[in-house]
Amino acid sequence: MALGATHRLQDGVVAVETMTRFALAVLALASGVYTYLGVRSLLDGSPTAVFFAAIIYAASVSVAIYAFWSYMARFYPHVTGAAARGAMIGVMALGCAMIIAMSSWLNAAALAGSAALEQHLAETVQDYTADLDQAHQNALAAQSLLPDIQRTSERFSRLAEDERQSGALTGTTGSGSVVQLLSQMSSQLNELETGITASRERVTTLFDQGRSHLETMRTLVSAPGAVAPRSDEFSAEVVALSGVITSLQQTSIAPSVKRAAEDLSLGFIAPVADGQAADLADRQDQVMQTIRASVSAQSQVLSQAADDILAREPVAERRFVPLSSAEAVLRYAADFIPAWAGAISIDLLPAVLVFILTIVHGAIRRQDERLPFAQRITAAELLEALEVQRALGRQGISVEQALQTTETEDERARADSNITSLDTSAKAPRKGPPA
Repeated sequence: MALGATHRLQDGVVAVETMTRFALAVLALASGVYTYLGVRSLLDGSPTAVFFAAIIYAASVSVAIYAFWSYMARFYPHVTGAAARGAMIGVMALGCAMIIAMSSWLNAAALAGSAALEQHLAETVQDYTADLDQAHQNALAAQSLLPDIQRTSERFSRLAEDERQSGALTGTTGSGSVVQLLSQMSSQLNELETGITASRERVTTLFDQGRSHLETMRTLVSAPGAVAPRSDEFSAEVVALSGVITSLQQTSIAPSVKRAAEDLSLGFIAPVADGQAADLADRQDQVMQTIRASVSAQSQVLSQAADDILAREPVAERRFVPLSSAEAVLRYAADFIPAWAGAISIDLLPAVLVFILTIVHGAIRRQDERLPFAQRITAAELLEALEVQRALGRQGISVEQALQTTETEDERARADSNITSLDTSAKAPRKGPPA
């Protein structure tokens, strides 16, 4: 039974030998084709030079892969020693690493290069979207001060009107120094309000331009066709969008608000009381001192609010770096694991065939060791043994005698090896049976 199983395994190894060579050739050719597609995207120059350079590199890769796995399939299954097999495994690991380095990543670039470039463009769109939103929020932050400025301006204006109509502050109606000062403060706050409103319109216009550029960029990411021309158009849109973001950062009205708030306090110039009576002049001076304190407090509030806006983190400068398909596949490898698995499998699948042959040959050797010698000997070995026997017979040597002489010599050699010899001269070689 064991002899029949051994013969069937040997017949199977012989039967699949042609198929193994064919499989290795097809896999090496497939790897070469995808390597050609991947390396072509990395080369620059004339189309003819790129074509021949890529062809030569791909052909070299195909030959190297076919030769390497042919050597491993031929020799590794027949290596039985632990040290030799360990060395062969080390050589196989080194070869696999070299194959992945020179071929597999280019295969992955050919399989998923366009998708990886689109992934790069899509993530760039997300980054610039966040930058535009941050710049827009920073530019509009000063708009939050507008209600306070309007309320303060209306309060000064209302106090001036009350003073003019009923003398609510000094007790004397008319347009005197107090009305003049209140009107002056209201006018300054109205100018600041007008500047903030105009800034909002400018920010809105720039933000609309940025959104338009982002919409074009998103369209280029998902548009059909070759990715290289779309990447060039994408780069142009990125440049334009970067300009819009820079303009938004420079459009912020917060520095102007801070300067205006400081002017309210530092540039406060109260008019001279114009009351004819001393009592009215005193009341006007007291009211103007109160107005001065109110303006100073309002100036501090606006200045602190402007400082908070200016303390916001500005939008970091960002550069768009175009990538080749091979570089994109490496950067976004985690997003294209199936493509990487397929690219590596094409190159390393022959290792499975090598291990299959190793297992089969190991099984054949174990089965042969359990068989008697008479069943292990082949017909050719039997014919050779018979020829040796006939040759010995022609010379008058008996096979039994030769075997006995050989056994005697072996026993004598074993006995001599157990005795320590003091003779430093080399021993003569063992003689064979007499002719």
